[in-house]
Amino acid sequence: MLSERRLQVLRAIVQDYVGTEEPVGSKALTERHNLGVSPATVRNDMAALEDEGFIAQPHTSAGRIPTDKGYRLFVDKLAGVKPMSPPERRAIQNFLDGAVDLDDVVARTVRLLAQLTRQVAVVQYPSLTRSTVRHVELLSLAPARLMLVLITDTGRVEQRMVDCPAPFGESSLADLRARLNSRVAGRRFTDVPGLVEDLPEAFEAEDRGTVSTVLSTLLETLVEENEERLMIGGTANLTRFGHDFPLTIRPVLEALEEQVVLLKLLGEAGDSGMTVRIGHENAYEGLNSTSVVSVGYGSGGEAVAKLGVVGPTRMDYPGTMGAVRAVARYVGQILAES
Repeated sequence: MLSERRLQVLRAIVQDYVGTEEPVGSKALTERHNLGVSPATVRNDMAALEDEGFIAQPHTSAGRIPTDKGYRLFVDKLAGVKPMSPPERRAIQNFLDGAVDLDDVVARTVRLLAQLTRQVAVVQYPSLTRSTVRHVELLSLAPARLMLVLITDTGRVEQRMVDCPAPFGESSLADLRARLNSRVAGRRFTDVPGLVEDLPEAFEAEDRGTVSTVLSTLLETLVEENEERLMIGGTANLTRFGHDFPLTIRPVLEALEEQVVLLKLLGEAGDSGMTVRIGHENAYEGLNSTSVVSVGYGSGGEAVAKLGVVGPTRMDYPGTMGAVRAVARYVGQILAES
């Protein structure tokens, strides 16, 4: 275990390197930080930190920079999450409160995260499999054609056309709408199939074919894989960090184009806790020079999706973690109230 003083030295090195972009020397550390020891002692501490792989010497200068292992220890033990100031919190709320629908919420969240952190922002759309049904609307477009509208608790709206095997009257449509909502409103998507399987039997024989067709369309909508949608923004922010990427920024940009890679980076949607993956902890080789900070968001106590940022490992972790957490909290509130 590192001594408390060496942890202080590591914290100071991380803070200075993130702030100045320059390798940090012992003399600069003792001048900038009240470590209470001589530069010679700090040099010994830095040598020990280097031996244990927490810092490294990028070239022959006297300065040191944190390694992935050093950043990991900093995040796990030394960095508190920096809270947003009251004006910052008000700005987040005001910006997100103007959203008109789910697409607008996601688009505004991406823009806001990218602006607050000056990193690449990634927001996953709420997962249908973790959603509940708020309402099912059925509209008559023609004697044998309906529109089914599924509205989820997260504000997501899915529309499907239904071609009926026979004309379906307004009274039958009203009856189906009422019976359907009495069974599925407020229920988890995964519960719906069992709740509606005997519904056709409640109708006259000539209407059962149409009821079955409507139910088939509803169930197809519930299980479609289109919940795995992402929105990304702020990619241009990476150009500010060109020297943070050892060879070229290209592998990072290529990885950001791969939706599957990004979904894996964000992690499982059901895990609502804060996740920080640093450098080589990212399984995708093109992102070994980046860190990913992500957290779940949702209405109520359960996360329905993840959001986060991707940036260089030389990142303001306390500030980034604070911004990501604050934005996720507000998005969750908006979904709960929508």
